[in-house]
Amino acid sequence: MFRSLLLSLTAVACFVAAGPAQTTKKSALDKPTMEAYVRHLFVMDKRIAVQVSDPKPSADLPGFDDVTVHASLGPQSQDFKFLVSKDGSKIFQANVFDINNNPFKPDLDKLKTEGAPNFGTQGAPVVIVEFSDFECPFCKQEAAMLRANLPVTYPTQVHMYFKEFPLENLHPWAKAAAIDSRCVLKQSAPEYWDFHDWIFAHQTEITAENLKEKVMEWAKPKTAIDSAKLGACVDSRATEAEVNQTQAEGRALAVDQTPLLFVNGRRIPGQVDWSQLKNIIDYEIEYQKTAKNAGEDCGCDLKLNLPGQTQQKTTLPLTPPKK
Repeated sequence: MFRSLLLSLTAVACFVAAGPAQTTKKSALDKPTMEAYVRHLFVMDKRIAVQVSDPKPSADLPGFDDVTVHASLGPQSQDFKFLVSKDGSKIFQANVFDINNNPFKPDLDKLKTEGAPNFGTQGAPVVIVEFSDFECPFCKQEAAMLRANLPVTYPTQVHMYFKEFPLENLHPWAKAAAIDSRCVLKQSAPEYWDFHDWIFAHQTEITAENLKEKVMEWAKPKTAIDSAKLGACVDSRATEAEVNQTQAEGRALAVDQTPLLFVNGRRIPGQVDWSQLKNIIDYEIEYQKTAKNAGEDCGCDLKLNLPGQTQQKTTLPLTPPKK
């Protein structure tokens, strides 16, 4: 009986010992595992398509891999970037900062301004880049705030760049308006800003069906605009590649809403009030006196040749939005 019991206990011991060895640990480096985990994490049901990238060594944090999860639902999409431990057991989302560099350097290096419509002073210590949508009501309010306050309060200290970023899945005429605005820019940089103010002011009157008619009405009294050339540009969508470029740039910067400002690389999503923005600008003006790591004299990569555009280096006329 003792021998029988010993054999039974030995069998149990063998079973217990073998149990853990048969358990396979999950790894975030396995794409199906990572997809299932992120779906659960962010409540992504089967309607949402998910793609997991191949892992690659992280440039920001040695010893970890970068993995991007791309989620899409129709025309809407968003990228989720993760750092994954080399054994695949741990994942985390985090901003990784290099203490030797401006904390906003990764975005500064991606921001492109050459060829973009702009106003203010070349070489200013503060550069603002706005991603905006002509059909967005919040963009309309922020545009009025920026145009009314920036040139009066900061005539030499701020250079403002405007990037058309139409949200096509939400706004049916936004991209066409962005293309039309670039047609205006090809003829006259100052008139671009009049068009910018006009289209926001008349936003509620415009539809996808009457957009061209309204644009041509705006252009008719303009001596600096050749209406025939403008109409041909609008009809052929000749500047669409430029708008596609700004959209691609925005996606590279993970822009997923409008309006969105970058103030010396500092990301400010959503509509901001003037007092808050003024505080940030004042801080940056003072900080850049010694830091010299942002603004237009920082040596940052702030250039991109856009097709069909000449480099704009001069201060452009600015008038408050027309009411």
